[in-house]
Amino acid sequence: MADTPMVAQYKRIKAQHQDKILFFRLGDFYEMFFEDAEIAARELEITLTGRDAGKGKRMPMCGVPYHAADTYIARLLEKGYKVAICEQVEDPRTSTGLVKREVTRIVTPGTFLDPQVMEAKKNNYLAAVAQYGTSLGLAYIDAGTGDFKVTGFRGTGQVDALRSEMLRLQPAECLYPRDDGELQQLIKELKPFFPVLPSPRREEEFALAASLALLERELASVSLPEGEEFQAGACAAGAILCYLRETQRVDPIHIKGLEAYRVSDYMVIDGATRRNLELTRSLRNDKTRATLLGVLDHTFTAMGGRTLRQWVEQPLLNKERIAERLEAVEDFVAESALRTALPDSLKGIYDLERLMGKVVYQTATARDLLALKRSLALLPAIKEALAAAKAPRLTSLREALDPCTDLWQLLEAALNEDPPASLREGNLIKTGYHGEVDRLRALTKKGRKWLSELEVRERERTGIKNLKVGYNKVFGYYLEVTKSNLAAVPQDYIRKQTLVNAERFITPELKEWEAEITGAQDRCIELEYQLFIELRQQVAGEIERVQRVAKIIGEIDALLSLAQAAIKYRYNKPTLTTDNRIAIQDGRHPVVEQMLTDTPFVPNDTLLDSQNQLLLITGPNMAGKSTYIRQVALIVLMAQMGSFVPARAAEIGVVDRIFTRVGAADDLASGQSTFMVEMNEVGNILRNATSNSLIILDEIGRGTSTYDGLAIARAVAEYILERLKAKTLFATHYHELTTLAKDYQQVKNYTIAVEERGKDIIFLRRIIPGASDRSYGIHVARLARLPEAVIRRAEEILALLEGEQEAAKEIASTGFEPVQLDLFSFQEREVLAALQCLDPLNMTPLEALQALVELQSLLKGEDKGGR
Repeated sequence: MADTPMVAQYKRIKAQHQDKILFFRLGDFYEMFFEDAEIAARELEITLTGRDAGKGKRMPMCGVPYHAADTYIARLLEKGYKVAICEQVEDPRTSTGLVKREVTRIVTPGTFLDPQVMEAKKNNYLAAVAQYGTSLGLAYIDAGTGDFKVTGFRGTGQVDALRSEMLRLQPAECLYPRDDGELQQLIKELKPFFPVLPSPRREEEFALAASLALLERELASVSLPEGEEFQAGACAAGAILCYLRETQRVDPIHIKGLEAYRVSDYMVIDGATRRNLELTRSLRNDKTRATLLGVLDHTFTAMGGRTLRQWVEQPLLNKERIAERLEAVEDFVAESALRTALPDSLKGIYDLERLMGKVVYQTATARDLLALKRSLALLPAIKEALAAAKAPRLTSLREALDPCTDLWQLLEAALNEDPPASLREGNLIKTGYHGEVDRLRALTKKGRKWLSELEVRERERTGIKNLKVGYNKVFGYYLEVTKSNLAAVPQDYIRKQTLVNAERFITPELKEWEAEITGAQDRCIELEYQLFIELRQQVAGEIERVQRVAKIIGEIDALLSLAQAAIKYRYNKPTLTTDNRIAIQDGRHPVVEQMLTDTPFVPNDTLLDSQNQLLLITGPNMAGKSTYIRQVALIVLMAQMGSFVPARAAEIGVVDRIFTRVGAADDLASGQSTFMVEMNEVGNILRNATSNSLIILDEIGRGTSTYDGLAIARAVAEYILERLKAKTLFATHYHELTTLAKDYQQVKNYTIAVEERGKDIIFLRRIIPGASDRSYGIHVARLARLPEAVIRRAEEILALLEGEQEAAKEIASTGFEPVQLDLFSFQEREVLAALQCLDPLNMTPLEALQALVELQSLLKGEDKGGR
């Protein structure tokens, strides 16, 4: 027995998409069969059933409702699968035989478009990497918004630079030439840091000539800088366009241009620094709460949230652009009327960029266009509110804001105010927009009125009080009579269906009206569908206008968010300079101060300039060294993104890069120890920092022996001072490093103020000039409530290590039994002291032998008087 026609159709389509889960449309469901069904049932936790497959066999099967498919697709994408959507491409009611089906789009992590499921305030990037000559190229796009960019890397450190940019973007999917093992390995190394699906592609999709031709043909604007690295970038960009055409099966007309940039156009922040400063992801739970973005984000729109995230991740270097943003924020802070007039309007604006993405990809519903219409209706109020703005950037944004009145009028005239989720149920088009729709609706309404009148008339004629008119898709309209009333049924009733407790009848007149009613309904539904498709195409033609509006709204919202944060958290406007000087008065950590609930944050000053190039900070654990050095980096970053800063005053000389070496953690995925991770990060800093950089070093050299660590820490500090001349904050427990201040006048020692109360200490959190000669480690252990026996023993060992024998004996006499130290015992110290007193050049061989015997006895712990 052969396969059924439907199974044969399924197998033919599935053979073309072996690497994807096929969502096969059957009526109101997407069904999956065979291995796809087993995978989907397991991953989605839905019921696995079976269906006749012909040949006397049953095939595994499961399904999901078509209207909820995006939720299930998103879950499969999160688990690393791709999904092919196979639709019915002809009307089952008019087709003869098997309904024609074909794959209409392929959904992958980098091409998922549903704004209802995606994280609204974060871009979902599809990236591609390529090599050309000796250079590397990177292109990326948010398929939903049309944001398409390209950059390139060349020379020493290009792999590190590419890795850092990928860590910033965190694309959901990355294309690469399938035979390029180096790029494949790079993507693999990124997976522990964020979920990225590697997608190998054919080499020819990355060919330079074909890519340039495709870019010129598809995009309205392509202007790439000179250089081999941007040729590599063009190869990557071409591969992205190929992939979008293959997966989306429509012209991506919302992608109007390709924006080229250099990483060096912005402050460079490597992956370790982003992680250590917790810019957008917390080290503890990978969420945005307790991050810089979490503190600053008071945006009302998805576009504003994405814009603010980009500003946090890509601070500016151009002093004029920074000043432009700061003036806009200052305007919002100073003018409460301006600041309070916007939120009500911004709150009502939907995600215009992703809505237009759905329009272009022909997946937008009537409800999506209704959301677009309601958003456009708010633009005049926003434009009016900005009339009071004085800052040049705000006035230019107001002038550029197109209220799109004509587009709003079109949608207002065409769209019903409460359309259904499906496009095949009618009720999409507003009355008065199209004459034929109105006529067909009137016919349908007249027919329904006739049906109501028929029910009343037939009850009176037959005397059957519970007679009713009903409808189903199989028999159409009918008259239903309970079995207890069958004797009263008139002779002109024609029996159509028998139920357990009732009979269903039709009449010739009812059938005539049924044909007219259902015919009008069907024609109206089809006409409304066609009118909606035309309307959606008209809206797609306005893509450039709406995209410009979305960018403007995003920027206004992000600037307002920075102003809201400035007022709420008492931030002040920084002064930006180019003199390589950082002076902060009463600076605070923007995140830590928000996490404190019962104690106020203690502010501190900072001065970094040619005479204060390296600040060496010593002091106890938990006293605040790490918080202090991080806050300086965050204040600088905030200033250069155009934000007010948590300080009474701040003068910031623009820095080109921020580097951090903070914390200690093994990289188990790549088999690297704590110390190797630390040395790799330090090496990256020393290779790439410049005299305009800011370096944050927290406890380098801890992962090895004390002397090795101290030697490395000292050598690193000297290299920075003599070669790089970068502004540096260096927190350390190596108190020996404080002698650097004697050798280099640009080194200044600072410590954390501590108040001792008996055996307890109080951290004052205040940074003061000077050096600490103690780490207070045992005090911190006592604060952590280690057992008292451990604390006392630690004090004893510390006394021994410091040579304080008398103190050690007194500690030991408290009753806690000391354990003999193998490496630094009293006997060893006595032997060392005796050796220092010997004069071997003036000793006879016998005297020397006797001395060795005595020293040996000392080491064995023998009593000298007992020999």
